[in-house]
Amino acid sequence: MNLRRYAFAAAAVAVVFLLIWLVWARRSKDHGPVGGGSGAIAGSVAPASQPGAVSADDATTTVFAHNLELRKGPDFRVYVRWIRGEMVPTSAGRVPSLDDEESFVFHIDRGLIHANVGDIENYMNSKMAPKSPLENMKLSGQSQQLKLSGTLHKFLVPLPVEVLGTLSPAPNGRVHFAVSKINVLKVPMKALMGGLKVEITDVVGKTPVPGVEVTKNDIYLDTTKLLPPPHIRGQMSSITIQAPDVVVTYGNTTLVDEERLAQWHNFLRLRGGSVEFGKLTMRQADLTLIDGSGDVWFDLDLANYQAQVVKGYSRITPEKGLEIFMPDVGKSMPSGSVPLETLRDRKKPLPEPTTVK
Repeated sequence: MNLRRYAFAAAAVAVVFLLIWLVWARRSKDHGPVGGGSGAIAGSVAPASQPGAVSADDATTTVFAHNLELRKGPDFRVYVRWIRGEMVPTSAGRVPSLDDEESFVFHIDRGLIHANVGDIENYMNSKMAPKSPLENMKLSGQSQQLKLSGTLHKFLVPLPVEVLGTLSPAPNGRVHFAVSKINVLKVPMKALMGGLKVEITDVVGKTPVPGVEVTKNDIYLDTTKLLPPPHIRGQMSSITIQAPDVVVTYGNTTLVDEERLAQWHNFLRLRGGSVEFGKLTMRQADLTLIDGSGDVWFDLDLANYQAQVVKGYSRITPEKGLEIFMPDVGKSMPSGSVPLETLRDRKKPLPEPTTVK
């Protein structure tokens, strides 16, 4: 009898251990390695948790901006009256970073952007002239009519030329310059006697700079290749010259009132998705950069934004977002801040900050 009891007990213990082993094996198969060891560590790290990777659960980052003077490198800037769009990473699996302007593109759905004609002219002469046959370039025009003039060296004789045409939006977010006429002014007699003919390829070069494409009498300009970052893309609905600016609209902005836009405070806001800035990565991003200078435009240099951030201050919103109040480039932060509830009305008072760094 004793032997039978011992045998029964031993069998029962074996069955219990077998059941425990089966349950442990099933859990390991369903959930991966558990506990310590190098295999457990490797199996517990998901690819989405690696630095710079984007989780499949991350949504698109939406960008909103009002009254933003956005610097594109040291020699150019655009004036964003307002935009609505997305902050799109430039490569799959990459988190857009404010510390790397090449890591993202602002893809605009609707908006209104100005660029000063004088700024464009200076940029062409300082950055594009070394690769262009034209020297001393000048721009002027009105509505869709554009005039580009400069000095062209042909037949070893400097020739003052004038290129006339019209501007219009082209597919893929490009600018179409349809050349209607090329004038050669004050032509020297020797050049005239030798026969003189100036073509579009003489003006832009037989191998145009990146971002310039020539087809017969048409020149197509890709601003994302011609201008430094941060890059702006989107299908333009109209391009007009309203001296002293070139005005570019995206989407339907016919109902937008300029005076109403001017009442908004100056800010750049990012919502949703993931955004990196400094040593931080914000998931389900809710980040707003707000101008504390109180002037017409928010002068923002994303390439050096941290120099502006350290002069300002920040706060966490009740929705767990982050608001950073910062001065214009080269300025100090005045007292006061602009909370989100006052962004639509410039007449509302600016409350004193609780903490100033």
